[in-house]
Amino acid sequence: MDRHLTQRIGFALLFLATVVVVVPIFVVIAVIIVRGLPAISWEFLTATPRNGMTEGGIFPALVGTIILTLGTAVASIPVGVGGAIYLAEYASDNWWTRAIRLAIVNLAGVPSVVYGLFGLGLFVLFLQMGTSILAGSLTLAIMTLPVIISAAEEALRAVPVEFRTVSASLGGTRWQGIWRIVLPQALPGVVTGVLLGLLRAAGETAPILFTVVAFFRPDLPSSPFDQTMALPYHLYVVSTQVPGMPQHIQFGTALVLMALVLSMNIVATLIRRRFRGRRQW
Repeated sequence: MDRHLTQRIGFALLFLATVVVVVPIFVVIAVIIVRGLPAISWEFLTATPRNGMTEGGIFPALVGTIILTLGTAVASIPVGVGGAIYLAEYASDNWWTRAIRLAIVNLAGVPSVVYGLFGLGLFVLFLQMGTSILAGSLTLAIMTLPVIISAAEEALRAVPVEFRTVSASLGGTRWQGIWRIVLPQALPGVVTGVLLGLLRAAGETAPILFTVVAFFRPDLPSSPFDQTMALPYHLYVVSTQVPGMPQHIQFGTALVLMALVLSMNIVATLIRRRFRGRRQW
């Protein structure tokens, strides 16, 4: 067979595979936008649910999702980036560190419902935090740590060794070289890992189902030990648990959740591009 014909067939198959993957995604997005856009209004975004959640808005669930995402970030970023720095810059290449990396990879593939049950047993019951924002945020933080650590470690290892050598030759300590030179150069990859983990946390239902979320709570939480509503679970409730629920509310809730995740992704892309423009290699 002529190699040019083989190449054209290969390109055609790749294009077909791309269409098979991309077209359903755009169809789903288009359906959510078309059917959910009529529900979007200022009242829908700022009002509390009423009349059995068949009327009103999603404000408590929207605020609850933002609070849980911020709590997850506070709990996971220092630990995740710190662990990545240790593995990339300080840890020796031995069986112990290889076992740690293998465990991190395996934890990244654990279903989210398992993290939910773990959070229920550790934070809610054993540490007696109850179903609260604190317990939910810590559970989501544990779930996102493997993603953050893996991405941040790869970003740190990608920084050329010459940066470390120059820092040491100028009399800087190892930590000064990491903090002032290596970490700033690795920030695009670190930010990518952090945002990927937080995007997953913002859209999860199973972990918060066991640890924090309330079926219906029209008022906003006042402390880390309060329950809260959240968009992923609220979407599940209005889609399956409430009889007579108007479909425009269901699709409107899905559209807001999708827009929230998409906006976080756009912010991550802009931050990554800004730091990548400052990179010196």
